[in-house]
Amino acid sequence: MTTVKPEKSFVKRALSGHASIGLLAGALIYLIAITGAMIVVHDRWQRWEQPNMVETGEYLSPQAAQASLDQVFARESDLPATAHLYIRMPTEDLPRAVVTTDNKAWYIDDEGQVVEREAHTWTEFVMALHINLTLPIVWGMILVGALGVVLAALLVTGVLAHPRIIRDAFRLRTRHDPQLARADWHNRLGVWTLAPMLAITLSGAFIGLSYAGAGVLAQAYEGGDIEPVYATIFGDEPEHDPAPAPAPNIARALEKMQQDFPDTFPTYVVVHDPRTQGQFVQIIAEHPRRLIYGDAYSFDSSGEYLGRVGISDGEIGRQAAASTYKLHFGDFAGLPVELAYIGFGLALAVITATGTTLWLRKRQRKGFETRRLQAMWVVVVWGIPLALVLTAWLRFVGGADVPLVSSFWIGLGLALIGAAVRPEWAPARGARNVLAIAIAATGILHLIVLRPSDPGVWLIDLALLATAGLVWQRRAVSEEARPTSQAQPASA
Repeated sequence: MTTVKPEKSFVKRALSGHASIGLLAGALIYLIAITGAMIVVHDRWQRWEQPNMVETGEYLSPQAAQASLDQVFARESDLPATAHLYIRMPTEDLPRAVVTTDNKAWYIDDEGQVVEREAHTWTEFVMALHINLTLPIVWGMILVGALGVVLAALLVTGVLAHPRIIRDAFRLRTRHDPQLARADWHNRLGVWTLAPMLAITLSGAFIGLSYAGAGVLAQAYEGGDIEPVYATIFGDEPEHDPAPAPAPNIARALEKMQQDFPDTFPTYVVVHDPRTQGQFVQIIAEHPRRLIYGDAYSFDSSGEYLGRVGISDGEIGRQAAASTYKLHFGDFAGLPVELAYIGFGLALAVITATGTTLWLRKRQRKGFETRRLQAMWVVVVWGIPLALVLTAWLRFVGGADVPLVSSFWIGLGLALIGAAVRPEWAPARGARNVLAIAIAATGILHLIVLRPSDPGVWLIDLALLATAGLVWQRRAVSEEARPTSQAQPASA
């Protein structure tokens, strides 16, 4: 009996398809790492995007919060009624009060007067890239959560696969062959950041996959209704009565918070079904020195206290679930932790970039054709941050309503197609230099054209200039795979 072997070209095409799928997963993880490092300080990016807005300091009086309701309702009199109204209280990182409805968001001053529309759409876009890859929220978060599980497995198996982890913990051959330098940076960063990286990736996976878990529980116990599942953690809402009613007394609710819970710090005031008989008020308040994002205190429309959800002192599972957000985003212990989380995000980007480059070079040495994949990876590594910079320019030039999501994905997609068709057009050095120039130009033009008055915004621009300088420098760790005309022999 004769065995028919598959065509060699078919096998190579199959392997190429397999490699492309792996490249896609690596690209998404790299994108999540870059945007994750950025949104650690998303409050500061909001101030950078709208640098000269009125600021209220770290306190908004109950009377000003109450006055803002009438102001916003008057502004939106010709718009559909909102199901929820949010007042974001000012904080140290973002000393601006914002009122958000289902229609728009408005900055208010310290007297509750609307001063301008909130329009930090670029910052929101970067956050959406990290949280759900700009996909529909449920499916996007499930995908990001699944990538978090994959990443955690890669981190653990990568360390276990290194037999000399202790001896080589501080070995960096940065002056040797670029391939050795990449391998050392890849391995060392993976080891040095393992513990915090696992905490970040697993908490992110928990947040993302919680949607899938809640859906399963809803199907099993609630007939498909997901709301009762989330109510076990975040509390439920009373039955809605849509009959008209005056605006709620949130000033009294805030005063009661100050009197009865002086050790908490209100971050949000949420009005459910405003100006209806079924309306009620929830105040989300942080608890100092706690990892939970806060607890929810409920009040009726007259401002009388009804009770709290119990996130701060409820079941241990509820407290643990509410603690994943700060743990994942580094929103605790102030600026030192934020800087550390930025470092972890950038380290993960370097680990992903160098790991995929090492893999592509290894395949090249074994005789596989990788020119196109290497060119596409160059576009990923340098093109993703460049696309983020260009979308910031697009937002400043085109206004807050410019379509950033489609512009980003279409531009990146076309660049990847171009690299696949003409790989010689994607040299790593040229792409790196273009990115450095674009980042530097962004910081300089932002300072010159917008003239921000806030020193905190100056620091972002100075950080952009420093980043541009680092990108410009030729380093073995950042020198990505360059397309070559032919593969090296396996013994190379």
